[in-house]
Amino acid sequence: MDKRPNILLIAVDSLRADHMSCYGYSRLTTPHIAHFATEGVLFENTYSAHIPTTSAYASMLTGMDCFGTQVVALRHQGGLRPEVKTMAEVMRDFGYSTTCVGFTGNPSSRGFDTYLDYPGWGSWNEGRSPKAQKLNEVAIPELDRLVKEGRPFFMMLRHMDPHAPYLPPEPFERMFYHGNESDPANRSMDAVMSFKPFRDFFASWMPPGISDKDYVIAQYDGAVAYMDACIQSIFTALAALGILEDTIVVLNGDHGETLYEHECWFDHHGMYDNVLHVPLIIRYPAKLPKGIRVKGYNQHKDLMPTLLELAGFTPEEVQWPSDLRFDGHSLLPMIRGEVASHDSSFYITECTWMRKHGWRTPEWKLMIALEPDFHFKPEIELYNLVEDPQENCNLAEQRPDVVAHLRSCMEAWIAKREKETGLQNPMLTQGDWHGHPGVGSFKTSQQAYDTLHIGDPNQAARLQAESRA
Repeated sequence: MDKRPNILLIAVDSLRADHMSCYGYSRLTTPHIAHFATEGVLFENTYSAHIPTTSAYASMLTGMDCFGTQVVALRHQGGLRPEVKTMAEVMRDFGYSTTCVGFTGNPSSRGFDTYLDYPGWGSWNEGRSPKAQKLNEVAIPELDRLVKEGRPFFMMLRHMDPHAPYLPPEPFERMFYHGNESDPANRSMDAVMSFKPFRDFFASWMPPGISDKDYVIAQYDGAVAYMDACIQSIFTALAALGILEDTIVVLNGDHGETLYEHECWFDHHGMYDNVLHVPLIIRYPAKLPKGIRVKGYNQHKDLMPTLLELAGFTPEEVQWPSDLRFDGHSLLPMIRGEVASHDSSFYITECTWMRKHGWRTPEWKLMIALEPDFHFKPEIELYNLVEDPQENCNLAEQRPDVVAHLRSCMEAWIAKREKETGLQNPMLTQGDWHGHPGVGSFKTSQQAYDTLHIGDPNQAARLQAESRA
């Protein structure tokens, strides 16, 4: 058997596909990744069906949906089901060395040989945050070690740019902004800094006296551009080590980000497409064409079967472990043009700061709250994605027929998956998903608003006082 290829998974937290220049964004945020895409395959319609990070990575690293993983909540209690095999466990069984960087404590991080970490957060007091460079300082020496070891490897890098706090170092801080972020005539941040659940967190890393939302958006874009530049160092290291052509390199996002849309400011909760739509690019010239864009729909659950087939681990070539199964499907038939798309209509969930589920089709998006949310949004939201791609006009009251049809499709899918797995829909079994023991489901939006909170109010008060001094 020929030597198997290495697999490098570059998983970028909170990366919106539509804020990458290689996905059509007007700002030149990802020139290096764009070049990388010309040497591989870019998927235009990859979706994170289960928001947020914890559930997204669970699907990405097991090839299963939320019924198979039973993971839907950010604050998932306990580990991954023992019946489920992670990508790291499978690759280790196949003789690979396995390393993850910046991905400890997540249920689906189970099974790596080596765990490495780096500073992936930051605050205004600590100054600009070179998160991606700190990752490189850990990852590149580990690449050297793995190459010297001589075995094929599976390595996962979890990038924390552009996850909040958005604090890219110079020159990326001002790359996309040339105004006055504290202009007193600009009131666009008033509502943001009045949102009690998040205002202390925002005050911990946004400039004291911030008034212009466009500055904060530009910081996010600057963090994307900074991450892009640092990832180029990884590509260069692979080439310098002589393993670039022998390595399947994947760039995938766990979920997107809300910036100023839908009053879900500068976070990644909700099920609007700015959070669901993520990038996926795969480079492996030995088996993949160069510079093609694939329009078909796919989800995180399709990644693991794709990588295993691409590495040569197909049922025809090697004996699968008897307990290895997937809910997703390999994307290689889609790349070859044999299959137009995988599931274009699919179940979506969110259990971060709100608990909701829904059904997305190419034309429609239905979202149903399983309990009141802290944004005081209606229980049912319906959007026509063709006529209203920004999801600004809720049609639930005008189109009850569409709501009923989509709800029926969703409930039929839930019943089907519960029967297939013998497990209950995990969205219904979350208990204190919000991290407040004994509270249970919120009864009102006001209760949710008054209960949920992130950030240090004392630090926020100090920073705001300094801004007024």
